[in-house]
Amino acid sequence: MDRKKITIVGAGNIGATLALLLARRETADITLIDINEGVAKGKALDIMEASPILGFNAHVVGTGNYEDTAGSDVVVITAGFPRKPGMSRDDLLFKNYEVVKSVSEQIKKYSPEAFVIVVTNPLDAMTYTALKVTGFPKERVIGMAGVLDSARFAYFISEKTGISVENIKAFVIGGHGDDMVPLPEYTTVSGIPVRKFLSEEELSEVIERTRFGGGEIVQLLKTGSAFYAPAASILEMVLAILWNKRKILSASVYLDGEIGKYYGATGLCVGVPIVLGKEGVEDIIKLELTDEEWKAWRRSVDSVRNLVEKLPL
Repeated sequence: MDRKKITIVGAGNIGATLALLLARRETADITLIDINEGVAKGKALDIMEASPILGFNAHVVGTGNYEDTAGSDVVVITAGFPRKPGMSRDDLLFKNYEVVKSVSEQIKKYSPEAFVIVVTNPLDAMTYTALKVTGFPKERVIGMAGVLDSARFAYFISEKTGISVENIKAFVIGGHGDDMVPLPEYTTVSGIPVRKFLSEEELSEVIERTRFGGGEIVQLLKTGSAFYAPAASILEMVLAILWNKRKILSASVYLDGEIGKYYGATGLCVGVPIVLGKEGVEDIIKLELTDEEWKAWRRSVDSVRNLVEKLPL
């Protein structure tokens, strides 16, 4: 079988965890690339030495050279400077802009047909950067944030209600920052609206915790940020594309035309519900929001716009 090829840029915690998750599912052969070539090679070798025990035949290789990534079907950008305690996602803007810009130039050169999943923060601005620098069609450049934020929201609801996470479908849209927009109206427990299970006060607590979910982990770890749940979120997106699942997920994508006008975010990448399949972003779904939610949404869009306007693109 001719396996697909996935390149993961950045062999840090997210990149290495993702490589293991992808390999275990035999999704594709994986190239882990890092400016520190030894780290990429060492982690790849370590994962491969687990293969006889875990029983997978996907190959993981490490490299420091972009030529080895040529012809990738999917490229995941995790490289960049992580958040430290007290740092906002915006503090990272210019440092990570340089990283994502140079990575995007290499992707364009070596894997012109690839789907690009951006994970580097500030997420929406970095997705926009990758889109503009690669010049790829907007269907093929997608930011991973909504899947993660929705998973956090779902877990916190499960914790509060004591009901299985498998029953909970939660939805979060907007920019991947402290003003993201969790949507109780579109969040259900086994198809039943979440408000049947939580009081308004409990729901507010859960929403607040979701908004600051990333920061909570940064504070606890002290020397890094979340990586298990982000890696699992990327896995879900990769599988939706490669296995043509046509899943409805929340992700940061470029909004233009009628849908851009509807969401009042023309010319930006922001988190909205999409249908994700073998063509990448196959559809963008219009949600009816309450006045309160539209207000929160506009605040979120303004935050993203403020960042993007600072970029030298």
